[in-house]
Amino acid sequence: MKAQREAQASFSDDELSGWFAGRIPDDLYSGAATITGDRDEILIVGTIPEPELAADANDAARGAARSARISRFREETRERRIAVASEAERLFGRKVSWGARCGEVEEHFTTLGVPVMTRLRLGDRAVLDTLIDAGVARSRSEALAWCVRLVSRHQDDWIKSLREALTAVEKVRSEGPTPA
Repeated sequence: MKAQREAQASFSDDELSGWFAGRIPDDLYSGAATITGDRDEILIVGTIPEPELAADANDAARGAARSARISRFREETRERRIAVASEAERLFGRKVSWGARCGEVEEHFTTLGVPVMTRLRLGDRAVLDTLIDAGVARSRSEALAWCVRLVSRHQDDWIKSLREALTAVEKVRSEGPTPA
């Protein structure tokens, strides 16, 4: 576990993105992939070409064609993606997940569902139970995940600013004196 934390800490986000930019095959995506991650997982998502459709194709046909193109991409690139992921997982000590974007459709595959334990008071549990009773979620775990996604979607700018501030704090800490 300690070696895994040290592997994660030894690479900056820029170095991590640079490594993947150099290692992902040039023909895998139609441009540079987006690389995001946390302590447990690195997610790589790139754009793939849209399928050709008749000019009068409706939105449903376009969505189905895009999803089918992503499924084809997933199957046809599996071996190459696994080779990159295996190398990265050894190097960075985190799981690597993949996704593809085709037009307005984006799908992620092989992503982790990491359990998180939390203690909630009665009022907070009541919110989760209301979401279950209303059919929004099937469990408290799913309801909590729904709440996190909702906050993320509506507070995206604030969370982005918070992450940037934390990155600046980490940079200042790394430039400071080393504890004995």
